[in-house]
Amino acid sequence: MLKEVLVVEGKMDTVAIKKAIVAETIETGGFTLAPYTLDKIKAAYIKRGIIILTDPDGAGERIRKYLTKKFPNAGQAFVPKMEATNHNDVGIEQASPEAIKRALSKVRFHELEPRTEFSNGDLFSQRLSGNDCAAQRRAKVGAKLGIGYGNAKQFLLRLNNYGVTREEFMRVMSEIED
Repeated sequence: MLKEVLVVEGKMDTVAIKKAIVAETIETGGFTLAPYTLDKIKAAYIKRGIIILTDPDGAGERIRKYLTKKFPNAGQAFVPKMEATNHNDVGIEQASPEAIKRALSKVRFHELEPRTEFSNGDLFSQRLSGNDCAAQRRAKVGAKLGIGYGNAKQFLLRLNNYGVTREEFMRVMSEIED
């Protein structure tokens, strides 16, 4: 059983997670986040820790951003969009048990002191920004690093805030070149 409580968006996300692992979940019910739900998340955060596992779409990112502000030491798990899409529907409920397990094996935590290890120059030199295939490359690198997909600005923040090392980054870059 997972020690931390998983924070997901809906009931079907919980069903998908239960197929993958034994874990407790709290469902946000979307972005409305009732005070009662926030109280449950806060209690779990204090007692056991939480891992945010929202859908890889715009709404999921807004929920993740909001919850991360309120609970800065929350773990962050990302299922890549390509592994969470089925019949043109995107969400954790669409992910396979294997994809969920992979995401949870790569949980990241915000660094207390954000670093400046990576710069826009790193993204540009590795073709993660400023060219036609940059979005696809960020999606692949984000999936391998467990930091999810983001536009260039968001991706740079995640590289610096989630403790990605230069060695880890370069290893993944060489893997996607092969």
